[in-house]
Amino acid sequence: QVQLAESGGGLVQAGGSLRLSCEVSGRTTSSYAMGWFRQAPGKEREFVAAISWSGSTTYHVPAVKGRFTASKDNAKDTVFLQMNSLKPEDTAVYYCAATPRALHTIVVVDQQYDFWGQGTQVTVSS
Repeated sequence: QVQLAESGGGLVQAGGSLRLSCEVSGRTTSSYAMGWFRQAPGKEREFVAAISWSGSTTYHVPAVKGRFTASKDNAKDTVFLQMNSLKPEDTAVYYCAATPRALHTIVVVDQQYDFWGQGTQVTVSS
């Protein structure tokens, strides 16, 4: 059973940066598509970014493009979300997710993800 463990959330002022990590353990297949999602209080969960297991393919939604960057450390089976120029509207619980896919494939639909982490809180103060 794949397990995902997020870390790196916290409280930061607007304009600041945070780097979220998601460690993947218990892999049962060779590669996964990885995704980052967030859910703000009273709102639906929304997709933020996706990255292939190879790290070569990424996608970021327009709201975070140019500010957030998904990356992967292949040696450690860990994915990251570098978040710069944070805004109060970025405040949310951030989740990583995984689903078995080919090495360079990404998935942008949350219903297609099979495994989810517990989430990490990101709070951006104005």
